[in-house]
Amino acid sequence: MWVRVALPVSLGLWLASLRGVDLGRMKDLGLLQVLPVVFWVALGLLALGFCTALCDRRTPNGWFAGYVLGLIAVIHATPSLLYPTLRYGWAWKHVAIVDAVIRNGGTVPNAGKLELYNQWPGFFQLNAFFLQATGLDSVLGYAAWTPPVFNALLLAPLLLIYRAVTRDRRLIWGAAWIYYSCSWVGQDYFAPQAFAFLLFVTLIALVMAQLPTSARPLPAATPIGWTVGRFAVVLLLEGVIICSHPLTPLMMISALVALSLPRRNRRVVLPVAAGAVLLTAVWDTTVARPYVSSNLHQFLGALVQPDSNVVSGLAQLGTAAPGQVEVSWVDRGLSAAVFLLAAVAFLTRRWTRRTGLPLLVLAPLPLLVANAYGGEMIFRAYLFALPAAALLVAALFFPWDRRPLLRVLAVTPVLLALLGGLLFGYYGKEAANYFTKDEVAAGRFATSTRPGSLIVSVTSAVPGLVAHYDKHPHVQLDEQELSDRQRLARNPLAGLEPFLAHTTAAKPAYIVLSRAQAAECYLNGTLPADTVQRLESQIEKAHGFTTVFRNKDAVVYRYENPAKGGGR
Repeated sequence: MWVRVALPVSLGLWLASLRGVDLGRMKDLGLLQVLPVVFWVALGLLALGFCTALCDRRTPNGWFAGYVLGLIAVIHATPSLLYPTLRYGWAWKHVAIVDAVIRNGGTVPNAGKLELYNQWPGFFQLNAFFLQATGLDSVLGYAAWTPPVFNALLLAPLLLIYRAVTRDRRLIWGAAWIYYSCSWVGQDYFAPQAFAFLLFVTLIALVMAQLPTSARPLPAATPIGWTVGRFAVVLLLEGVIICSHPLTPLMMISALVALSLPRRNRRVVLPVAAGAVLLTAVWDTTVARPYVSSNLHQFLGALVQPDSNVVSGLAQLGTAAPGQVEVSWVDRGLSAAVFLLAAVAFLTRRWTRRTGLPLLVLAPLPLLVANAYGGEMIFRAYLFALPAAALLVAALFFPWDRRPLLRVLAVTPVLLALLGGLLFGYYGKEAANYFTKDEVAAGRFATSTRPGSLIVSVTSAVPGLVAHYDKHPHVQLDEQELSDRQRLARNPLAGLEPFLAHTTAAKPAYIVLSRAQAAECYLNGTLPADTVQRLESQIEKAHGFTTVFRNKDAVVYRYENPAKGGGR
């Protein structure tokens, strides 16, 4: 009875808790600071109800699915329901790329730093095709719901992977719960990497389903291999992954090579791995050749710096906001706990050694050693290892044959601790990821100006600022060289001026300052926390700047270089 009551009650409390949340109070810890107590009560009831469901062998799959989907909704639909606009600056950037693809009928000219997306266009071309087929105006109509929808779609291939390893329903659903409780990296927004990761997990699920495992032993006379139809589907998945994202194909190859190490797997895995290597090589030497060739020296140089690659994503906490330091350490603790628990399961649950799970957990490590990927490789390695690690952790937690009620009392606090760690990583940066309608209006104003005008922002936290990136050059101050950022930190206006030197009356500059940019400076510490405020104060007193747009959360200044005849 409790299982049937806890789910609807917890979901009802969750929805009720979202009324009246004051998003303006978010600071160091993002949504964690503004969500009411009822939200946390709902999450606790959900976890307790799920653990209770695991006690009973007779619990139908439908209730397990309800609890896991309920967890997905609570975690991932909360921002979608609370925020008035699309969350996260990179999601807005990807929306702009889809619009540019449609506007240009394919490859986007004058793409500048976004030229990379012309060389891996699969995700954007697919969305452009969908918009044209349905008659929708923009992906903004559905992009805000990408996180909950993506995670719900991911559930099917996750279950297929786990069913290939065990027939214990409770262990399968427990692993799914663990995955969603620990997936804090946040690569589930409207992005090509989210799309490619979904296809990657689907591909691994199809491969795992073909392998001889302890859960599905095959008679000796049973042929092991691929039918033509299934192999064609696998190659299609590989092709879409390869044309959509540069990193995921390498993770895919690494995972397939790892799965091919046991001799019994090679007949199934080697053809798939060979197809992945061949298709990736063809793509990288043709369509993606400009990017690969221009960065080849950097790739080779990274190979001889494995220690630097591993720790690159863990540095630079000294200038971050105090709450962000706390968030970072919680993220590290959760990640370390997952790998530690997976290792304990490997040692104590001997049956897991006969599966491909340990190999899949280790598969991302060669890429972690080989390249820093802009400081993100350590997080991506965790993400790609997590589907397999989750089942190992579940194998440690969920053998329910003895004293099930006592185990509920023991395991529920652990599940809540994992969820707490997840929410630190997933909600902790929301002060900069959340945008108001006023900020959206400022971004739209700046990009609606005369083509060729320069657009300047302090950080990337401006929604829609690259909406016409093929028509407007863009300068983002916090990604400039160290010397430029040091000058900006000392004197924001003096640091800005070199980037405005070539503006004219015909091609002026538009400087956009906003609430989220100020929040991002404070949170990550790349620039001093008061950079946006100081720059606004200096611009108000400087010659050549005109206020052309202002509201509560943003301001846009127009600048024409007086030396070029554009002064007031």
